[in-house]
Amino acid sequence: MTVDRELVEAAARVAAEHSRGDEHTVAAAARARDGRIVTAMNVHHFTGGPCAELAVMGAAAAQGAHDLDMVVAVGGGERGVMSPCGRCRQVLFDYFPSIRVIVDMGGTLRSVPVTELLPGAYIWSDHQS
Repeated sequence: MTVDRELVEAAARVAAEHSRGDEHTVAAAARARDGRIVTAMNVHHFTGGPCAELAVMGAAAAQGAHDLDMVVAVGGGERGVMSPCGRCRQVLFDYFPSIRVIVDMGGTLRSVPVTELLPGAYIWSDHQS
């Protein structure tokens, strides 16, 4: 599957415009199944505030976008596309097992299934329908 350049550009724009000190350093953009793009910023805090990927999931839910097909995170300060952390990989898998994630593989952007980023994933059986 091709990389959704519009999604990468949306996250990069939010990261460039809204990164602020140590509080908001990463933006995420997700494409809903209906085609709309939702964006959000992380909330960095010493207690482990939510990553941008989790924030964009909440923003999408608040906008009624309950089916996400693709997600990307971009670091402020022109750090580029960032891979999701382990917790985000697991949460993305739990809520959207078929979601694709845009990652930087040695300077090349790729769209990969979240399952490729989380082999042998824990199955939260109470949550899966």
